[in-house]
Amino acid sequence: MTTVALLGAGLGVGLWALVVWLLPPAPSLASALAATHIPASRKPTITDIDAGGWAARWGRPAVRPLAALGLPHPRQQRDLLVLGRAPETLLAEKGVLAVAGLLLPSLFPLLLWAVGVGLPWQVPAVVGLACAVGGFFLPDLDLRQRAERRRTSFRHALGAYLNLVRVSLAGGAGVDGALTDAAEIGQGWAFARIRRALTTARMTRATPWDTLRQLGEELDVRELIELSSSVSLAGTEGAKVRASLAAKAAAMRTHELTEAEREAQAATERMSLPVICLFAGFLLFIAYPAVATVLGSL
Repeated sequence: MTTVALLGAGLGVGLWALVVWLLPPAPSLASALAATHIPASRKPTITDIDAGGWAARWGRPAVRPLAALGLPHPRQQRDLLVLGRAPETLLAEKGVLAVAGLLLPSLFPLLLWAVGVGLPWQVPAVVGLACAVGGFFLPDLDLRQRAERRRTSFRHALGAYLNLVRVSLAGGAGVDGALTDAAEIGQGWAFARIRRALTTARMTRATPWDTLRQLGEELDVRELIELSSSVSLAGTEGAKVRASLAAKAAAMRTHELTEAEREAQAATERMSLPVICLFAGFLLFIAYPAVATVLGSL
């Protein structure tokens, strides 16, 4: 009964995936109309998208079925924008790893069969399904971790950018000039993203704070959105924002120090785990002869 259920479930999933791939659902009327009314100022400011390598080529057949399921979701799309990767690359990696996880456990029974050891086929089937599920969700975990590290790096650069903007404002520069001059001084991918956003603002005749806000929303960096709000007050209302920028930079530095201390403490706690395992193994090695003697005398 278990074998029949597993075969039926696998056949049903395979037929459903084949139908979705051959006949993808049509987009709704609301989404089609929304796609035709995207304003020019809301075009993505991040354009350096990596198309991927071998995984994107090998897993290309899995892109359409997974995209029909609504993948990747909005959170993953923001993470992909942070890393500069195309959504098709993530979907292709998920498909490749899922298929690899499903097929690789079948090689183990072949090796056992070569040495004369038999193994029921249900065991590699269950292990293969578990590995397929793990391989399907593994790129999501890797994407989330890498995106968080990239956002942390962006926040570090943003703290330096705030100080540069404050210095430019103190030197008598205007808001637009201070934002542009500070972005030209810095180096790295974070300053390159800011320079591209400011260039987009000049070419599209938009305000720089609106473009910076859009960049903060795309990268999911709350500090950049707050910076755009503060700068917009100076640009539209004539408010003096040097003090607020200095306070914001100090708060970001304090937050970075706190995060660094937390990560250091977490690393210290993780280092104690191997020592505990080694100590437990040492105790087991010492106590094994005595326990074996007692059990043998019974």
